[in-house]
Amino acid sequence: MPEPVTPVSFPSAFLWGAATSAYQIEGAAREGGRTPSIWDTFSHTPGRTAGGDTGDVAVDHYHRYREDVALMARLGLNAYRFSVSWPRVQPTGRGPAVQVGLDFYRRLVDDLLAAGIKPAVTLYHWDLPQELEDAGGWPERDTAHRFAEYAQIVGEALGDRVEQWITLNEPWCSAFLGYASGVHAPGRTEPVASLRAAHHLNLAHGLATTALRSVLPKHASIALSLNSSVVRTVTQDPADLVAGRQIDDLANGIFHGPILHGAYPGTLFESTASLTDWSYVHDGDLRAIHQPLDALGLNYYTPTLVSASGPDTAGHQADGHGASEHSPWPGADGVTFHQTPGERTEMGWTVDPTGLHELIMRYARQAPGLALYVTENGAAFDDKPDQDGRVHDPERVAYLHGHLSAVHRAVADGADVRGYYLWSLMDNFEWGYGYEKRFGAVYVDYATLERTPKSSAQWYGQAARSGALPPAGTP
Repeated sequence: MPEPVTPVSFPSAFLWGAATSAYQIEGAAREGGRTPSIWDTFSHTPGRTAGGDTGDVAVDHYHRYREDVALMARLGLNAYRFSVSWPRVQPTGRGPAVQVGLDFYRRLVDDLLAAGIKPAVTLYHWDLPQELEDAGGWPERDTAHRFAEYAQIVGEALGDRVEQWITLNEPWCSAFLGYASGVHAPGRTEPVASLRAAHHLNLAHGLATTALRSVLPKHASIALSLNSSVVRTVTQDPADLVAGRQIDDLANGIFHGPILHGAYPGTLFESTASLTDWSYVHDGDLRAIHQPLDALGLNYYTPTLVSASGPDTAGHQADGHGASEHSPWPGADGVTFHQTPGERTEMGWTVDPTGLHELIMRYARQAPGLALYVTENGAAFDDKPDQDGRVHDPERVAYLHGHLSAVHRAVADGADVRGYYLWSLMDNFEWGYGYEKRFGAVYVDYATLERTPKSSAQWYGQAARSGALPPAGTP
């Protein structure tokens, strides 16, 4: 007889969640006093998004949030990570809040709590008020101070009901896709501005953390979510290792250096010396950035494979972050990005759960004692309903089983991982890709906005309810 399979079980307090962001799902772009964000402007600019798609309606979560909360409850989720739309709460990025905007999030939080679902609030998921971009955006120091003011407003409004707070989501994307390669809003292609933006995003995180501490209860948890790259090199040749270190500095060290350790990597300064002298780092900035955290969010999709450029390589084009003539890696012109081998998602990203285990263990070593959450992990596949209206996505089920198994291995190896947030709860506006890429566990018919849980939603819900992973072939 075959040996019985030991179920992959998680700690009883483990959070089983899903994640979304405001611009990708809310819609109601002009209701309740909301003004344009940089993504409204970007998506309405011809040629910026696939099909000219925008988030004007998205999946209409603003009006359908009760339906969506009920759906999460039926699936058995016990946590939900969402972002607050800055221009819905503080339309110009300055001054008092619009209460009708805050009221939407108050109602959402109340419904989540009533359903037994723990809310996790992300304050910034890329929707900078357009008026702040008109004043210079993240490359300007003042934006960091405006963000701290906004953080305090939301903290005061929701702090009595929300315990988990995330300041920034993926500041790397905000800085380098927004200001260097231009594939994300605001679509600028200015390498020096992107480095300035990275520093001011770090400063914004630190100032917002201090502001939140001043208004939140002592038991509140403050974190940020990094899309730290798992950087691997083609060979162990010294030139490839230098290339790997350069990308690791730009992807990871530029954020976790000052945030976790109070200093930027010296090698980062060296590799970008031809672009900037970093004089925008003022006295006291690193102290302001290096605030104690309660947790760290890790977003992971696929590893990064690099080498030193040679006569037969093509530069940065295969880095997986969208097509642009401009690199999101300032100062790294001598680095080539390679496609990693293996099965790929609709994004062209390799499915490799070992990278998630590697990422978790890196931060377990770098920040011992800091609670870790996987705040995004998921995959886009070409999901379609069958003739009966059901949506079977066995590829996503296999993806989730593999990556959650990697999380379990990390826990067994001593990492303090306390939760997992599937990206995403439902299909939505996928930034520059418009509505072409479906990451959701719930299928959305964009014509009717009807929600249909896919096989992966049923599988994940079973895992959430039992605290253990069903076999990958279980619907």
